[in-house]
Amino acid sequence: MEKRIYDEYVAILKEELVCAMGCTEPIAVAYCAALARKALGALPERVSVAASSNIIKNVKSVVVPNTGGARGIAAAAAAGVVAGNADAQLEVLSSVTADEIEQMRAYLDAHDIAVSASEKPFVFDIQVRVEAGGHEASCEIAGSHTNVIFLEHDGEVLQKKEFSAEDEGDGTTTDRSLLGVDQIVEFAGIVDLADVSETLERQISCNTAIAKAGMEGDWGANIGSILLDAYGDEVHNRAKAWAAAGSDARMGGCELPVVINSGSGNQGITASVPVIVYADQLGSTHEELLRALVVSNLVTIHLKTGIGRLSAYCGATSAGAGAAAGICYLMGGREREVAHTVVNAIAVDSGMICDGAKASCAAKIASAVEAGLLGLQMQQHGSEFYGGDGIVVKGVENTIHAVGVLAHDGMRETDRTIINLMCGSGAC
Repeated sequence: MEKRIYDEYVAILKEELVCAMGCTEPIAVAYCAALARKALGALPERVSVAASSNIIKNVKSVVVPNTGGARGIAAAAAAGVVAGNADAQLEVLSSVTADEIEQMRAYLDAHDIAVSASEKPFVFDIQVRVEAGGHEASCEIAGSHTNVIFLEHDGEVLQKKEFSAEDEGDGTTTDRSLLGVDQIVEFAGIVDLADVSETLERQISCNTAIAKAGMEGDWGANIGSILLDAYGDEVHNRAKAWAAAGSDARMGGCELPVVINSGSGNQGITASVPVIVYADQLGSTHEELLRALVVSNLVTIHLKTGIGRLSAYCGATSAGAGAAAGICYLMGGREREVAHTVVNAIAVDSGMICDGAKASCAAKIASAVEAGLLGLQMQQHGSEFYGGDGIVVKGVENTIHAVGVLAHDGMRETDRTIINLMCGSGAC
C-alpha cells in the first residue's frame, strides 16, 4: 500500500473516532454557545440561536446530557452558556455539576432564548449570538460538529474560515476520495496497530460501557432488553440488542461518553458494538478485533462520505453495513466477501429515513444491524444482489456511489417533507 494512502487512513480514523457526550447535534449547539459566551466574557443577558432545519430536527426530541432531562435547542444553548467548557469541544458538557444544572434551569426560566431557522444554504449550520452589558459576540459552526467558521466580539473578528454550500459536510482535513473497500481490507491486514490502537481501544471501552448501561438501566424504549427477552441470547440477536441499548442510553441522556463515527454517536455505536459482541462469541484475539474494527469504521466512513453529515437517509444503515463488513472480516472474509456483504446490506435497508434523534433510533439501529447480518449470511450462502437489482450497480464502489447520490441529492425533498411533518405544529 502506498505510504500516502496508509497515512491518510490512519488520519481518517483519528479524525472521525473522537469522544462525544450525548447526541452530537445538541452538543454542537452547546459547544457553539459556549464559544460565544467565552468570546463575550460574561454570562449573556440575551441569547439567540439560528439553526438549519436538520439541526432543529435532530435536537428537537433528544435529551441533552447533564441538564436534568431537558430537551431542545434552548436547553442545549443554555447549558453551553451557563456551564459549558468551550475547550472540550464535543465533551463541552462533561464536567457540569449539580449546582450548574440548577443554574441552567434558573437561567432558562429567567431568559427567553430565541430560536429561529438559519437563512444560510447549509444543511448543517448553527449560529449563536449573545449579548450582555452593551457588548455582543457571535459564533457559527457549519458543515460538521466542530467546524467553527466564524467567531467575533463587538465587531472584531476573532476567527474566520471560508465555507460554502459546496463544502457542505466537509469540515474535515483528510482526503476521503482515497477510501475504497479493497484498500480498506488491505489496510486492515497490514496496519501497525500501534498507529491506531489508542483510538480503537477508546472506542471499545466507551461504546461497550454505554451499551452495558443501556442494558442494565431504564433508558428510552428499552429496545435492547426487549430484543433479548423476545428473541433470546444468540449472538445474532445479542449484537443487535447491545447496539440498540447503547443508543437508548445515549438518546435518553446518559452521561457516559461515546466514540463517534462520521459525526454520530449512534453510528459509532453501530459500527463497533456488534463487532465486539461477535469477537467475544467467536473467541477472536484482541488483534483480530482491532483489525475488524478498522474495517467496520472505515467502511462506515466510506459510505457516509457521499451522503454527508446530515440527510434524510438514516446513518445507521451505513454503520450497520460497516459492522457486517467487520464481522465478515472476523470470520475470515477478505476483499471479495466484504464487498458482497456491503452491497447486500445496503441493498436491503437503504430506504430507512432519518426523522431526527430520539428513542426510535435504537430500533433503527437494530434494523440496520439485522440488514448487515442478513447481507453477511447471503454472502456466506453464495447469494448476492447484482447490478440492476434496484439501486445496486455492478461493483461495490459503484453501489456506494449510487447510495450517496440517492441520499445526498435524491432525498432532499424527502428531508424537507420530514421536517415539515415534524415541525408543522410549531413544536420545533
